[in-house]
Amino acid sequence: MHPGGERIQKRDKLLKRSKFLYLARYGHSVHNRYFVVAYCSNRFGRPRLGVTVTRKIGGAVVRNRLKRIVREYFRRHRHQIGESRDINVIAKKAAANVSTGQAFAALEYLFGKIREHTD
Repeated sequence: MHPGGERIQKRDKLLKRSKFLYLARYGHSVHNRYFVVAYCSNRFGRPRLGVTVTRKIGGAVVRNRLKRIVREYFRRHRHQIGESRDINVIAKKAAANVSTGQAFAALEYLFGKIREHTD
């Protein structure tokens, strides 16, 4: 077992480009200084996560670090999301220099907004 909780399974990830495009076009979104989060309901009975970090953000080390931070936050807090939603977290350029604590605080704010919203 993964320290602190359960691993993110393949079924808990958004993997297809078409789903990312659907979220961008038809999903709701919330944002703050570091991230944009696009989300909508799904029919799978559990939240699923996608992470987008473009090359404009920084090199591979920076991009992979941000993806690890977002996945770790999701792993620890997905039970709080409650409803079944597809969620795509998009990193903004300001996220390149964010600390883990700042990133978690920013994600907590955004996921709180998602919890408040009902489709």
